[in-house]
Amino acid sequence: MIPGIDYIGVGCGALIINDKNETLLIKRGGKSKNEIGFWGKPGGAVEFGEKVEDAVKREIKEELDIDIELIRFIGFTDHIIKSENQHWVTFNYAAKIIRGEPKNMEPEKTEAIGWFNFNNLPKNINQPAIESIQEYLKSLKMETL
Repeated sequence: MIPGIDYIGVGCGALIINDKNETLLIKRGGKSKNEIGFWGKPGGAVEFGEKVEDAVKREIKEELDIDIELIRFIGFTDHIIKSENQHWVTFNYAAKIIRGEPKNMEPEKTEAIGWFNFNNLPKNINQPAIESIQEYLKSLKMETL
């Protein structure tokens, strides 16, 4: 049985923000579970018995060798990828780096990593990243009211 294909998978990810108000995105490589060639936020699958917040931190450490602090929950994505016959429910968090510099620790799964200004994002972004960015920016506007 394969999560996301034989049953709905549970995923998680972090919209990592730096002091320049840029976000760290990864380009999905050839051994990714889905959406090869798309940019997205780092993250992955929640393991059985694992709390979602712990899974986010673990996945980010595995992928980028950094430690993060979760700032806040920014919603979930019902990520249905019809072209690949997959369905994931992904929990999204805003986060900041508390230790380390991002490095591509999984080059077979991640083609590239990069910091992007919210006004100059790459074109090929996946749904969970788009929705996370929209929710994060909306939350910033609400804080200034």
